[in-house]
Amino acid sequence: MTEPTPTGPPDAAESALVRAARSVAALLPRWGEWTPAAGAPGADLLAGLIVALVALPLALGFGISSGLGAAAGLTTAVIAGAVAAVFGGSRFQVSGPTGAMTVVLVPIVGQYGPTGVLAVGLIAGLVLVVLAFAGVGRAVRYMPAPVIEGFTAGIAVVIALQQFPAALGIADAAGEKVWQSAADAIHKFAQDPSLLTPATALAVAVVILVGGRYLPRIPFSLIAVAAATLIAQLFDLDIARIGTIPAGFAAPTLSFLHLGELTSLIAPALAVAALAALESLLSATAADSMAVGARHNPDRELFGQGLANIAAPLFGGVPATGAIARTAVNVRSGARTRLAALTHALILAAIVYLAAGLVADIPLAALAGVLLATTVRMVETASILAITRATRADTIVMVATFLVTVVFDLVTAVAVGVGFAAVLALRAVAQSARIEQVPLETDDHLAEEHDLLREHIVAYRIDGALFFAAAHRFLLELADVSDVKVVILRMSRITTIDATGAIVLKDVITKLEHRHITVLISGAKPEHLRPLKALGVFTTTDSEHRHLFDTTPRAIAYARQLVLPEHHYTSTTNEDRP
Repeated sequence: MTEPTPTGPPDAAESALVRAARSVAALLPRWGEWTPAAGAPGADLLAGLIVALVALPLALGFGISSGLGAAAGLTTAVIAGAVAAVFGGSRFQVSGPTGAMTVVLVPIVGQYGPTGVLAVGLIAGLVLVVLAFAGVGRAVRYMPAPVIEGFTAGIAVVIALQQFPAALGIADAAGEKVWQSAADAIHKFAQDPSLLTPATALAVAVVILVGGRYLPRIPFSLIAVAAATLIAQLFDLDIARIGTIPAGFAAPTLSFLHLGELTSLIAPALAVAALAALESLLSATAADSMAVGARHNPDRELFGQGLANIAAPLFGGVPATGAIARTAVNVRSGARTRLAALTHALILAAIVYLAAGLVADIPLAALAGVLLATTVRMVETASILAITRATRADTIVMVATFLVTVVFDLVTAVAVGVGFAAVLALRAVAQSARIEQVPLETDDHLAEEHDLLREHIVAYRIDGALFFAAAHRFLLELADVSDVKVVILRMSRITTIDATGAIVLKDVITKLEHRHITVLISGAKPEHLRPLKALGVFTTTDSEHRHLFDTTPRAIAYARQLVLPEHHYTSTTNEDRP
């Protein structure tokens, strides 16, 4: 006879492996995402072409601004753009070098050199992959709108300040901060002014802004840069150019990694990872809002950006993020699937191999004009004005984030902005919490007994959150109670109570009982009783039993027995209210 197979709970190790396998599978691409493109690729191919034309001057400009050169910008747009298009969590996201990332990279280049930036990008990519498996991507939904607006406006100003040296034709502007180098460029330009370079930058910016306003589907950035390059060549203008870039990509290598330097690179790598996560998730969220029925996977987006930032440094590219401007162009150009972003990367790769010589002749001032126009488009004036009209707290958060972004750096700005928002939110919650005296339900007693009860029993109802920011205000109000024998605290409307609130409540009860005033608690929820019991608000089981009631009428009945023991009242109220 065959013995029955034993049954029982699944092996814990096997369950962990199954969960891990499911987590990995949830972050990997699926063929179903590409099926619509396989059936009708035309819209995605056209959108990819348009995005590539817009991305080309931006990739060149941001590569130069980062300090690693135009080739690094193109490499990043191609490698990171392709990897993120396949593995990312948004079907519209276009990734590559961005102005926000450039702001962070400039001081890293100054301190650690180009190889340090490559190592930082690789480490940041690994951090992003870890964050994806940890499920951190969903946290972006809690980012306050004033922080986002202040952050975006600050980035726009920083990018604009970065362009001052190139736009004014100053090659040796000095300064640790971007506003310092911009001021130095202005000072040196004033000593020996030349109108050709700033006129080129201004003309390119005006063409992009004016043309884009009336014909938004035409890539005026590429047209303006091509026109500036052609004029500079025809008239042999004395203006700084990009210079020769490699006609292809470098072979992948890890030669930039030096084990002795890795420890010092962890802090900047964490800053780069934080910015890449923030900007990519914000860009994907913006794409969802522009497309009907779109919803990105935030954890998978971090996974895709992590892989992109691991791959790009191997070929000499700078750290990448999702690019809000290029993603918006992608959506507005009719993209439907990931094929559009992948097409954009492939077209840029073709340009690297087939048109590197033409790219070398582009004036630096023309790229500065493209980036200046980009900064103007980044700022949503209507959103900023709406926030300033909302509340003073929102305005403070937005302005603080903006100023810290411009004066210090982006990661610090987000931390300060979120910190300000949290403090102001706690202040608002603390101010909304209140305590008020409420009448006793004594309809079943004689008039003379009513007066006696009112003289000796008082009930207070606490509304809102009893936590560290509001607890001491309650202490002051309750400590003033006098000339009574019993205080009933109605706690059914408390939304939360923390350790500080429980400690303050314990102090209140102790002070009142020292004055021979009995304190009863009614209607407290189980989750609110836990901190009260843990912190000794109820010192013994007997005191808990005598002083804690599930409803207010029962607490009143017990209070009546204390005040009028000879009557031994019991509650006859039909409805028990907490």
